[in-house]
Amino acid sequence: MASYYDVDDILAEEELVPSVFQHSANGVGIFDSSDCTNMVEAASRVELPFWLVRELYLKHLISIRLPPSFDKESKTREEIGADAAHVDLRSRCPYFYSLGCKIAPLVGDKTIGPFLLVAFRMRYKEVLIKAHTSTLTVAPKYMSLLTNEETKLYEAGQSSIAAFKKWRMGGPRFEVAPVLWRKRKLT
Repeated sequence: MASYYDVDDILAEEELVPSVFQHSANGVGIFDSSDCTNMVEAASRVELPFWLVRELYLKHLISIRLPPSFDKESKTREEIGADAAHVDLRSRCPYFYSLGCKIAPLVGDKTIGPFLLVAFRMRYKEVLIKAHTSTLTVAPKYMSLLTNEETKLYEAGQSSIAAFKKWRMGGPRFEVAPVLWRKRKLT
């Protein structure tokens, strides 16, 4: 579980998850925009934020349908299987990996974990290569394809290459501690 104050975790839990109400509920009509009443009928399909879905699911009030990004028959899975490095995951789910890790235990789908691992492995190398070699004109276009987690990885790669170049061009070098230069006293 992430920190209570982690903004990225809060935003990841705001992602909408398709759900189906198991029972009719009064006073929650705001979730179902199909009518003006303040009631949701049983078997109504709604999209709710993940933080609410988790709580309602644990109380057996709703059932969860996988978001399209994680569904077994989804276009996203096919595209990642073909060439994961060039799939626009940000437009589908900006917190793709975080949401996938949180939703997998709830739905009991054992394929989500390996799917996330394959997607990350295939994209990891490409993200770091681009971080170390891209110019300022190419970077914004490529950054629009990356999820939040991958953007952080990209920025870490860029800062590491900048630090390496600074060091290589004569930045601060390692120094020997003065204690090591003192000679021992003979006893």
